[in-house]
Amino acid sequence: MLGRPDAHLIDGPAGALEVVVETPDLPDGTAPIGLAVVAHPNPQQGGTMDNKVVHTLVRAFVAQGWQTVRFNYRGVGASEGGWDEGRGEVDDLLAVVAHHRTDPALRDAPLALSGFSFGGYIAAEAAHRLSAQGQAASPLVLVSPATTKFAVPQVPAETLVIEGELDDVVPLPSILDWARPQGLPVTVVPGAGHFFHGQLGTLKQIVLRHLKALAA
Repeated sequence: MLGRPDAHLIDGPAGALEVVVETPDLPDGTAPIGLAVVAHPNPQQGGTMDNKVVHTLVRAFVAQGWQTVRFNYRGVGASEGGWDEGRGEVDDLLAVVAHHRTDPALRDAPLALSGFSFGGYIAAEAAHRLSAQGQAASPLVLVSPATTKFAVPQVPAETLVIEGELDDVVPLPSILDWARPQGLPVTVVPGAGHFFHGQLGTLKQIVLRHLKALAA
């Protein structure tokens, strides 16, 4: 199922936020499984919502029937504001969630969060904040979360964490050191670097298998 992309601006904590919403092609009268929001890598290193790993995550969620949103943090693309070292970027993600949950079809639907690199930190931190408010974000799918530069919080046991064996931006030992105290499994893609060049198909299949298993 290919999503129907809808690009527009919504109100965010620091001004307008640029979002792209992809709705799965479902039979008439069938609602999406839930809302999935995907966070992009560090804008200080050129990360945007057009990143290939972000697109891969979006395609996996849409294929499984999720209404999926990717967005640019404050100061990126058409989003207003400026870099806030991760603090405001978490607020941006939460604003995206709150905005799209005003849709009656999504208000009480499951919420999935996902992110790549810095976006993995943002998604994990947002899930942590939501949990403290009694709101669950599940599934949580993190690809190479930025454990070397940010204090990525503990995550639920069912979180899917994917890492490239040859990642030289967020090295595998750093991911394992973060996951080990939590008893958290890590799915390692042999031969893959940080951006999963030549391995995006494998990445998508790992996420699809996880989402299908949860839906079974």
